[in-house]
Amino acid sequence: MLEDIINTERWRIHTEAFCNQCRSSLDQDGVIVLPDFLTPHAVDVLQNEGRRHQSKAYYTQSSHNVYLTQYDAEYPSQHARNRPVVSSKGCITTDQIPTTSYLHTLYKSEVFKTFLANVLGEAELYEYADPLSSINLHYAGEGQELGWHFDNSSFAITLLIQKPEAGGVFEYVPNVRTHDKGNADDWNFDTVNAILDQQYPVQSLSMDAGSLVLFRGRNALHRVTPTVGITTRMLAVLAYNSEPGVALSESARMTFYGRIG
Repeated sequence: MLEDIINTERWRIHTEAFCNQCRSSLDQDGVIVLPDFLTPHAVDVLQNEGRRHQSKAYYTQSSHNVYLTQYDAEYPSQHARNRPVVSSKGCITTDQIPTTSYLHTLYKSEVFKTFLANVLGEAELYEYADPLSSINLHYAGEGQELGWHFDNSSFAITLLIQKPEAGGVFEYVPNVRTHDKGNADDWNFDTVNAILDQQYPVQSLSMDAGSLVLFRGRNALHRVTPTVGITTRMLAVLAYNSEPGVALSESARMTFYGRIG
């Protein structure tokens, strides 16, 4: 039952009033955090499940710019347009997560999907058409991090499954650009450089295991700092699309997962 997974006494996701409250907060701040969204039982089950399947994870380390675009030779290598940052993590995919997992139950729940759609302002949410991309469990061991970047998608839905001893902090700067408003050429190089040089104030999210985070990252520059200590940071990413039949490209699947299916 969904009550075994979600703390429904605290978070009444089935009510219009709560959905409206969350949508207002998300529209205003670009992010909402619901602590203790998962029950303690669900957190314990998912942590144990994550540890059992960690050996299946595909690990990558990549250098990229914050825009997640190809190198542009018209700019110097250390220009904000090309300046490299590093991301490293492990990942298991939808088909590697047991079909009986609470993650599958939650992902497919019509109550949960309706809540998300209402908060995100989407008519409906659909799973990916490929077998790998809908639910991913990310692992960040000591020293692994997610470098500064803008998202290509308009929203991200994550659940913190296991918090590390230290590090693994989600940092962000809202409204760095206005890409969602049709300004595809809004690069804002000066602010990006200042952030990368640690000369610009950043915000951070405080979250513990079991927290649900909804984040609009297309215009907010964000990162996850390196994990410190022997406890692996585990984060579930629940990926939906606003249209049916969307699959992650084969090249992207090879890059992220090391296989296409």
